[in-house]
Amino acid sequence: MIIVSAPSGAGKTTLCQEVLLRLKEITKSISSTTRSPRVGEKHGIDYFFVTESKFKKMILDKRFSEWAKVHGHFYGTDKKFIEENMERGMDVLLSIDVQGGAQLKKQYPDAIMIFVHPPSLGELENRLQKRQLDSPQTIEKRLIEAQKELKASSEYQYHITNDDFSKALSELTRLIESVRKK
Repeated sequence: MIIVSAPSGAGKTTLCQEVLLRLKEITKSISSTTRSPRVGEKHGIDYFFVTESKFKKMILDKRFSEWAKVHGHFYGTDKKFIEENMERGMDVLLSIDVQGGAQLKKQYPDAIMIFVHPPSLGELENRLQKRQLDSPQTIEKRLIEAQKELKASSEYQYHITNDDFSKALSELTRLIESVRKK
């Protein structure tokens, strides 16, 4: 299990998508969420988009290895998916928030934890504004949350700064390849 966390806008999702294109015997975990799809996101590919009532039923049915409420929406990782893929010898790559990362590390102590840092909070704010997905109020909430996430990054084994995408992608790919060999 490879857990990649970062503040919203630091580039973790894009980095993980590119890693999946470069490495073999690795699959991404697709989380369930109660938030609405963003432009271009597809159900079953990017997320499983579900209602809040369905998500709460999934919690009661113990379907998640972890779940959390982040930025006002629920997110959860399907336990069966993780376990089936790991039993088949596949590495499972999770692009996940720090709350979920902490929960998974407790259940899977051998999980590799990687934190992607933005170059600065100012640059993070620029990225959030440029992607034009969120209101100014949501961006402000994300920046406040980012400060908490950066503090929680001390719990992670490995750290990458995404100040240059190609360099960060190369570092992440090499890091995953090296820990897989151990």
